[in-house]
Amino acid sequence: MKAERRPIVAVTAYDYASAVAVDQAGVDLILVGDSLGTVILGHRDTLAVTLDEMLHHTRAVTRGARHALVVGDMPFMSYPDPAEAVRSGGRFFKETGVAAVKLEGGGPVQVACVKALVEQGMPVVAHLGFTPQRIHEFGGYRVQGRTDEAADRMVHEAGLLEEAGAAALVLELVPPALAQRITADLGIPTIGIGAGPHCDGQIQVFHDLVGLFTDHVPKHAARYASLHAEIKLAVERYGADVRAGTFDTASSPA
Repeated sequence: MKAERRPIVAVTAYDYASAVAVDQAGVDLILVGDSLGTVILGHRDTLAVTLDEMLHHTRAVTRGARHALVVGDMPFMSYPDPAEAVRSGGRFFKETGVAAVKLEGGGPVQVACVKALVEQGMPVVAHLGFTPQRIHEFGGYRVQGRTDEAADRMVHEAGLLEEAGAAALVLELVPPALAQRITADLGIPTIGIGAGPHCDGQIQVFHDLVGLFTDHVPKHAARYASLHAEIKLAVERYGADVRAGTFDTASSPA
């Protein structure tokens, strides 16, 4: 798709129903993101998500996806070194049926983890820019790579990740010019989120896309529906019918 300049459509999903919906909508890639920590489990960030929780949700998604490539997100501290990365990645592939796993960062440890996973036949999607598992290091949701030094470092890390065998690269909260530079430098596809229009594809969080999560909506989130409001209204109508004594499943709204 990169070679043919066909944009890659990617979105997150966390359960069977959402996977079926986005798969039938024709997306190319589904990421079972550790963002489920916030939008599904109600945590303040992604750090509390466990490997077992990720495996549980990923199994549900792979049951619902028939066409899209499914990627499982490796959670915080599931890849502190190459050996542990292989163990964690192996569980994803053996227990969930994913086509690839994703890990964050481009330092020496992360590059070594990518190499180790690929050597064991496990495709890897890398992730640079704002990496949520380092939110405390960054001090919040902030654009990365603003200075020349930081930009050059990210370009260098992207090259190292490609050399290690990464199959694709997510760029999150990266200046558009830098994302364009990295995209042009790499032979592997880039998938952007808050990184401008020049990546080979785009990814959005499902709950942001359909307006289902209202606690924190990132500036780069695209909203195509307002399902939170629709669901709230539907439940209010149901509650009103029950309290009025008029609820009848035989004549309830379709």
